[in-house]
Amino acid sequence: MTPGPTVQAQGTRFTVWSPDASQLWLCLFDAQDRETRLPMLRDAEGYWHVEAAGVGVGARYGLRADGHYDPGAGLWFDPDKLLIDPYAQATDRAFVYDPLLAAPRGEGVDTASLMPKGVVMDALPPMPMASPCFDPGGLVYEVQVRGFTMLHPDVPEAQRGTIAALAHPAVIAHLKALHVSAIELMPINAWIDERHLGPLGLTNYWGYNPVSYFAIDPRLAPDGLAELRNTVAALHEAGIGVILDMVYNHDGESDALGPTLSLRGLDARSYFRHEADGRLINDTGTGNSIACNHPVVRCLILDSLRHFVEQAGIDGFRFDLGPALGRMEHGFDPAAPLLQEIRADPVLADRILIAEPWDIGPGGYQLGRFGEGWLEWNDRYRDDMRRFWRGDAGMIGAFATRLTGSSDIFGGSAATRSVNFLAAHDGFTLADVTAYEQRHNNANGENGRDGHGENFSWNNGVEGACYDPQVQAARQRDVKALLSTLFCSRGAIMLTAGDEFGRSQQGNNNAYAQDNAISWIDWTRRDREVEAHAFALAALRAEAAELRGTAILSDAGVEWLNEDGRPLDAGQWEDMDRKRLALRYRASGLAICVNGSDAACQFHLPDGAVEVPARAIEIRRPAR
Repeated sequence: MTPGPTVQAQGTRFTVWSPDASQLWLCLFDAQDRETRLPMLRDAEGYWHVEAAGVGVGARYGLRADGHYDPGAGLWFDPDKLLIDPYAQATDRAFVYDPLLAAPRGEGVDTASLMPKGVVMDALPPMPMASPCFDPGGLVYEVQVRGFTMLHPDVPEAQRGTIAALAHPAVIAHLKALHVSAIELMPINAWIDERHLGPLGLTNYWGYNPVSYFAIDPRLAPDGLAELRNTVAALHEAGIGVILDMVYNHDGESDALGPTLSLRGLDARSYFRHEADGRLINDTGTGNSIACNHPVVRCLILDSLRHFVEQAGIDGFRFDLGPALGRMEHGFDPAAPLLQEIRADPVLADRILIAEPWDIGPGGYQLGRFGEGWLEWNDRYRDDMRRFWRGDAGMIGAFATRLTGSSDIFGGSAATRSVNFLAAHDGFTLADVTAYEQRHNNANGENGRDGHGENFSWNNGVEGACYDPQVQAARQRDVKALLSTLFCSRGAIMLTAGDEFGRSQQGNNNAYAQDNAISWIDWTRRDREVEAHAFALAALRAEAAELRGTAILSDAGVEWLNEDGRPLDAGQWEDMDRKRLALRYRASGLAICVNGSDAACQFHLPDGAVEVPARAIEIRRPAR
């Protein structure tokens, strides 16, 4: 049984899974939003279906489900709630939160006027299957689609903030100057605001609150899937892959007080995880947790992943709160059915798979446990590298381990699976790491309580914006050192858009609800010196196979030297105050000289002396 709408010669067949419902209706809407209800029939496996004669591509529709209503037992059937088909490939407009969407059954509130409608879509022509466009040791560039081009002066105003804008020649030129291997799009699936944001005058900006796993949010792609497909094609032509950030750990229906939009109204007991007493499990911090290893949910997830590969040519996926994909009754299991099925699927097996390897549930921190075929966000890299440049004592060994691929975490593999990053959408920007010791999140309306409290950041003597030339120079120096560290690290590296030229969020380290100048990238105020430094690092990394390598390094391949050119001995590794070292590749002679101290230093290497300014990295390639 194929779920969703299937366009046929005489009309469209609609199929929906809802085993505990007593009745389902297909609801068709004409141009004046007049509704026609067609009763659906149930088969022995819990699938409901109806043949809608004369209904074709472009038809707008929703679902209604009736049955027992007992939220405490996970039953939310309410025929007054219009529902989005989980397999709808498009919606006619964006979701807008309204308290009436969460009204209890019996209050007589029909939500049809408040809900977007699904749109019947025709399949795009088949795409030739090609290997993913990606360098395993390349740069992943994290992009929030809307804010990336809202202020871009070269992008036509009508196109700004959309997926199509990513294919603009000026954008592609910037990506190529950074030698981006793949852009990673923060969630593009249709999402809804959290209920507390409206009264604060805010909206969800990041998109980590999905309602649909197929439909693209029309605010980001007015032309829908075709817009994504055309943009992917343009990026592929430039040698750049596309990764989608997918949120399968929860949906926008939230906790027991949240709205009924789709999965909750069809079969909450199967789609969501519950405690023994019927309460929703919340391993996500958002109110509910998807039951990713329920057989029907696994099918939904796999079908949606295949959809984006087959219909748009997507090269891979990053999975938000990744442990949700492997959660079983006893906890996280790297051999969970969904994880195995993704690896074995003929369409998905060769895709780039990136896990955010933590959530807030029991045993939620799973860094290093996703196994072969998976890359993993490495927050240990982020924290240790920040602490080294902040000047914390005793960080030289951790710095060296992170620089060379985190063998303590991924050493069981031939190659590191680390995605090294110093800043991401969640937290301070790279520039703010050097300018703020404390988060400044009052704009979020939560009295500064939200966001990470410990950021391993520093402010160079003044908190926040400062126009003192010495403070500005110190911050610029530190951003350059951080960028140098990232581009010299083995394994995949990730950079959040704008960090290559010093963007700031004014100290806000949780800007999920800031769809405004706090988050939008201001292309006219780029730090051109920092940007030029990033471009130079990118060009060097592209040329130097050693920097782009992923194999776990051994002492046979590299040597660690002190300033005098002698091997670091045990005492120097254990020296709590040491902030200088050099890594030299034996075969090529390429050397990375790191000076984390506040004074300039000269390194005496076998190939000659290298001058390294205070708090900087110098890379020396021997003359050929």
